[in-house]
Amino acid sequence: MYDLVLLHPPTVYDFRKEMLFTGPISDVVPSSPVFEMYPIGLTSIGDYLERYGLKVKIINIANRMLLNPNFDVEKKIRKIKTKAFGIDLHWLPHAHGSVELAKIIKKYHPDTPVMFGGLSSTYFHKELIVYPCIDFVMRGDTTEKLILMLLNKLEKREEDSLFDIPNLTWKKGNDRYYNEMSYVPDSLDEFNLPGYRYIIRSVFKYFNLLDPLPYKGWLQYPNTAILTSKGCTYNCLICGGSKDAYELNCNRKKLVMRSPKKMLEDIALIQRFTRAPIFLLNDIRQGGKEYVDEFLSGLEKMNLKNEIVFELFNYADEEFFRRLNKAMPKYSIELTLESADEDIRKYNGKLPCTNAKVIEMLQFALKHGCAKIDLFFMTGIPNQDYDSAMRNVDFCEIIHKRCGESQQISYFVAPLSPFLDPGSPAFENPEKYGYKKFCQKLEDFREAMKQPSWKNMLSYETNKMTREDIVRATYDSALKLSEFKYRNGIITKEVHDEVAIKIAKSVEFLKRLDEIILLPADKQKLEMAKIKEEVDKINRHSICGKNELKWEVKKLFADFPSLTYIGLELLVKDIIKGIKCRIGKIDRNKAVPPTSQHSKVENSK
Repeated sequence: MYDLVLLHPPTVYDFRKEMLFTGPISDVVPSSPVFEMYPIGLTSIGDYLERYGLKVKIINIANRMLLNPNFDVEKKIRKIKTKAFGIDLHWLPHAHGSVELAKIIKKYHPDTPVMFGGLSSTYFHKELIVYPCIDFVMRGDTTEKLILMLLNKLEKREEDSLFDIPNLTWKKGNDRYYNEMSYVPDSLDEFNLPGYRYIIRSVFKYFNLLDPLPYKGWLQYPNTAILTSKGCTYNCLICGGSKDAYELNCNRKKLVMRSPKKMLEDIALIQRFTRAPIFLLNDIRQGGKEYVDEFLSGLEKMNLKNEIVFELFNYADEEFFRRLNKAMPKYSIELTLESADEDIRKYNGKLPCTNAKVIEMLQFALKHGCAKIDLFFMTGIPNQDYDSAMRNVDFCEIIHKRCGESQQISYFVAPLSPFLDPGSPAFENPEKYGYKKFCQKLEDFREAMKQPSWKNMLSYETNKMTREDIVRATYDSALKLSEFKYRNGIITKEVHDEVAIKIAKSVEFLKRLDEIILLPADKQKLEMAKIKEEVDKINRHSICGKNELKWEVKKLFADFPSLTYIGLELLVKDIIKGIKCRIGKIDRNKAVPPTSQHSKVENSK
């Protein structure tokens, strides 16, 4: 019997049966269009709860469905024995699959509590709690302690004291309660983000390798990541993780960074079991100069073997890259430029410096040993028209020439899709920032995800482009970019030709789907079934090569002997911890935050 089973849903349930032309919505992320990579918060929750003797299991339902077309979700859920279920609705594309999973749980476990969490759950908590299949929504960006508090009370059957739990949305009878959002921790160091020790230990503890796998192909290409912060000092208009969005959604008024010491510990652990690159999520420079110096000095003292990948949100001078090169044997950087137009970047808030400064920064990076640079452009951003989107590729040409035609720079373009982020300044004030929203409520997003074409999944249009314009700008700029990359030897002819074919087929499918949706319902279903197999073949890597995002390393796969050694080592520690919990040396009731002081109530009648 588990204390908590955490399930990661697919975007649409059941995507294996539905005809969904998702297009390029996941081409520049490790996941497939099912978005099977679960948020790292799940591992942090599992890690934290198991410190206090609880048994927590992660099951990546999306990945299990993706790996095995015959995987029986209902059979899997029916067999689970647990005191509570948790489902993440962090990224909004999971709006459909998450609720459908909750319905299945209640079908087989009607009396077992179901809780939701994540940024999207927090934003739509009042709508989620209305569903009969959802009992609790844990709001905020850091919920480990709150979930422990809730599980403690449920185990003791102290339902009448749920008012004490900060950030909790819950219901009793016809009444729904929204406890005060008062728990916003200003330190992250007691949480492991991600909890790699927990994941490795759980494989051996629960004798299952497939359930907790982060995404399809992870064992062959095990990218790893470390969350450096929560909150943000930037306020990009379209970002659900912007400064304003965090304050509105999570009551987080200022940035909080993980300490360099904790991040260095994570890096030391990761390089014990893989030589894959380690991504540092968010720009570490947000922590200030002293923070960066402490972290990089720590890296210098390590026998670092893995490549470290840094995100940069703004201009970096030559000294920064000189420092990176000194601190580690291999590093790379990622920049989301979004637009070649300086005015658009400045307006939106992402990399609000001049193009000359962008090029200068790239030259500094190459001069000081940067192994790989990924540049990302977008379609569908504020004030961007079709011509502006096409100018992105012209800027790539300029960068290529000014940076000595370096093959170390990779160029990508992708649409802002499928949704405009709830909580972002542009979502909250669409007319002010040049947007028209098609989706307002959670059910709108659930229905949008079931649309047969990614054009109709888009939850917005801009003051410069319709949905059709955004689609056309995406494919035309992607094709132009592919031609530029082939012409300059950045990709092979084979990759170029494959992208060209997929884009042509994508445009063709969009036209066919526009015609099909005008047919009667029975004929629609028949025609959709006819093209499903063809569509599935181009639903991945339709606007860039499948290996373009990958980092070349000599030994990339997960090291099984090392994983086994670490797993057994952690398992022994877990057994000792379990003994301490049973004899009372670890009290899980003490690991809770201050209680909530206020709760709002609504009556469903």
